[in-house]
Amino acid sequence: MCPFRMKMISSGRSSSMASESYEDDLVHPAPHASTLHHASPMALASPLEDDNLLQEILLRLAPQPSSLPCASAFCKRWRGLITNPRFLCRFYAHHRKPPLLGIFESHNARNRFMSTLDHYDRIPPERFNLQRHDNYPKSVLDCHHGRVLLKYWVREDLVVCDPITGGQHHVPLPSKFKGVFVSGAVLCAAGDQGHVHGGCHSSPINIVLVSTTKDIRALTCVYSSKTGLWGNLVSTSTPCQLFVGRFPGTLIGKALYWPLFTPDKGILEFNLEDQSLAVIEGPPLKNNFDMGNIWIIQAKDGVVGLAVLSYPFFQMWQRDINFHGVATWVLQKTIEIHSIVGLPPEIGRETGARKTIVGYSEDADVLFILVDDNLCMVELKSMQCKRLYENSHSHSYYPLTSFYAPGDFLSMVIIL
Repeated sequence: MCPFRMKMISSGRSSSMASESYEDDLVHPAPHASTLHHASPMALASPLEDDNLLQEILLRLAPQPSSLPCASAFCKRWRGLITNPRFLCRFYAHHRKPPLLGIFESHNARNRFMSTLDHYDRIPPERFNLQRHDNYPKSVLDCHHGRVLLKYWVREDLVVCDPITGGQHHVPLPSKFKGVFVSGAVLCAAGDQGHVHGGCHSSPINIVLVSTTKDIRALTCVYSSKTGLWGNLVSTSTPCQLFVGRFPGTLIGKALYWPLFTPDKGILEFNLEDQSLAVIEGPPLKNNFDMGNIWIIQAKDGVVGLAVLSYPFFQMWQRDINFHGVATWVLQKTIEIHSIVGLPPEIGRETGARKTIVGYSEDADVLFILVDDNLCMVELKSMQCKRLYENSHSHSYYPLTSFYAPGDFLSMVIIL
């Protein structure tokens, strides 16, 4: 039984009678004796009898997978309101940011879904099986706006999967990106006012690929599902060595960012609006670090930032631009690793334990850190940690954020 119903209904005869009484009081509250003869019929009506007021209440349910199905099970009237496509659009617009449903672990061509939710919201791995259509080996390149971008190992093409609906979209690789290591990003291309990414499953998409040319320059190209074509090739004007393959693009505002081999010397920026490619200066990192201990993040005020895990500290940098247009890196936060509540004790050892940043979600603002074989999720705002899984071995995890209501609601979200 879902948690919503458990709060409303108890087991046993006496509790059943109490539940019926409670439900009657909820819909038809007893008026005070002193005011009964003065009350109008409208005044005696419960706010829950007004469909408009009830919808305003239901809009504020948590955007977790179990919320709407459990509320719809309360009664037929509630179900009719909740399953209305217009209500679902309003529900997504009210919450704006979709919830973090889980992560895809990409390891040796096996792409396993791992839920990050608890109890009734937990999604079984087989529900989001990316191999349901074929068993060809492929690796995840990116996951944004409820879609997953994968590249086949042998075949020279890509496939975009929608885990919610099971839909697929195959895209051939452009010739310049065949036979080389690539990184990429998949993004919803809808730009309508009020559109909510992660709440739609029929909007057009864009794919951004990035790689390194033979003369050590970054090269990018954009695919549009509206036209079914790849756009013009764009490269950097100066040489740079891109760290291709392991890092998906971090989406911050209207730009995507990838790290170079030495982020203190530069970060690759791709402007989505004018489709320009540039190398921006990185922060002045002083401590020794490796590429497993840095990740590009969205800092406060929606600017590009960098998370650095370097024993015994965890640092967060952000790039600020002053009134004169001059960009400087500012050390926003430095905390001791020991003070991150919930991290396994192994992380405090200077040697021995493996400590690697393996993923990041812009929507949820959380980092995924691998401590030995323990996969942990750290909320950057509160610096609280949640241990997710043991025996994790991959170096690449791709968060899935999307609105999702299982069951009959799937037929509703497809037509939005």
